[in-house]
Amino acid sequence: MTAALVIWGAIAGLVVGSFLNVVIYRVPRGLSVVAPRSACPTCHTPIAVRDNIPVISWLALGARCRSCHAPISVRYPLVEAGTALAFGLVAWRIGPHPQLTAYLAFVASLVALALIDVEHLRLPTRIVYPAGVLVIALLVGASAVLDQWHRSVVGALCALAWLTLFGTIHLVSPRALGAGDVRLAPLLGFALGWLSVGAVVVGFFAANLVGSIVGVALVAAHRMQRRQPIPYGVFLAIGAGVAILFTPQILSPWPALRGLLG
Repeated sequence: MTAALVIWGAIAGLVVGSFLNVVIYRVPRGLSVVAPRSACPTCHTPIAVRDNIPVISWLALGARCRSCHAPISVRYPLVEAGTALAFGLVAWRIGPHPQLTAYLAFVASLVALALIDVEHLRLPTRIVYPAGVLVIALLVGASAVLDQWHRSVVGALCALAWLTLFGTIHLVSPRALGAGDVRLAPLLGFALGWLSVGAVVVGFFAANLVGSIVGVALVAAHRMQRRQPIPYGVFLAIGAGVAILFTPQILSPWPALRGLLG
């Protein structure tokens, strides 16, 4: 069952990753994600179905457009393969339970938001708000199916806590934390809090630890200035992924702390 679920998750991730490529390109430019059909950005020829198979088509075409032979960015297969890997890992961790769909949707939204943040330094509300409504609704539904309403209550409290914390930081120092991060905070708090308070703590500290390491490394390598804005959404996404996959292992050396955080 576990192997089949992981394989299913990876295949679903490939398909979703292909759609995320459309979202990542079009949403920051204010374009529709459903129409028109995907086309080559160089010659504008619509992409045929046979040339739109995740990863395989990019390899078969030699990373070039069939019509004009313009190069196709490696970002496209990387997003597809990365989403497949993320979906497979989440399916392995969550298992065949009602909340699985919610966490796959959560991870998909974080992939899109992280890559948009890298390129544009913003987290579009066109993704944040619908993702928040969808993921929270699915998790509340999972609480109903499992008759574990306390999970949604804890999630709501964690969402409020993250919104308060991020909102306060933004008000005190807007340069330190953008408004997009504040809008994303309730979704992160609810999704991680639904799992456990420990996942919220691990997600927060993992995001800031990875962000600090990367920031220091980039400054030391003269690839970034000290006061230059960073795409914090990327590190929030990484922290959330770490929390979903590894919270029990991270907290296992401290049984008392694990018992306290749930």
